[in-house]
Amino acid sequence: MTDADRGTDGSRASAEPSVPDPESAFVVEEGCSRCPDLVACRNRISWGNGPRDASVVVVGEAPGAGNPDAEAWRGGNYTGMAYTTRHSGGRVRRLLADAGHPDVYYTNAVKCFPCDGEGSNREPTERERANCRPHLETELDAIAPEVVVSTGKHATATMLAFEGCEVDGFLDSVLEPVDLDAFDATLLPLLHPSYQEVWLSRLGYSESEYVDEIRARLP
Repeated sequence: MTDADRGTDGSRASAEPSVPDPESAFVVEEGCSRCPDLVACRNRISWGNGPRDASVVVVGEAPGAGNPDAEAWRGGNYTGMAYTTRHSGGRVRRLLADAGHPDVYYTNAVKCFPCDGEGSNREPTERERANCRPHLETELDAIAPEVVVSTGKHATATMLAFEGCEVDGFLDSVLEPVDLDAFDATLLPLLHPSYQEVWLSRLGYSESEYVDEIRARLP
């Protein structure tokens, strides 16, 4: 890699990703109303999106509030597709593209925006995560990825729940592959894109080193 391929901080300089095609959204249960509080919060259900034959699936926690005034990257609460905010969505898509996987399927453990009554996010409840888990299971069964990338503690906890396990020290689990027998796949926990800059240095990685480590663990 040449210096021209890197940013000023030594990270890879990536092309701006494209907002996914709405036709790629995997609508598992149209108009789902399993969680009344989330139905009251959401503008749209934020479905998974991307190629149905992807070897890698990225799982986040839940969509944020989003920005209805944004030109394109309005967020899943308005686009109806997971990881479509410019900050987190753009960042995680660039990260995976830099690691050699531009064609990834993106989804969330919980498909609807969980509001806190003041327009910002709260964590989904245990019941909400359980209600939405069958949707995620349907997606993973249909796509049959080799690797499931979980972004953040709560997405990792959701995936480990399929194995009857719990997260024990999330930061220690980052970049440590785990067998997912339920899906004949490997789980690869990563930092949530919103907190990547905060925790990378504490884990001892530059951004380019982090990308290299991800690349080495993906098919």
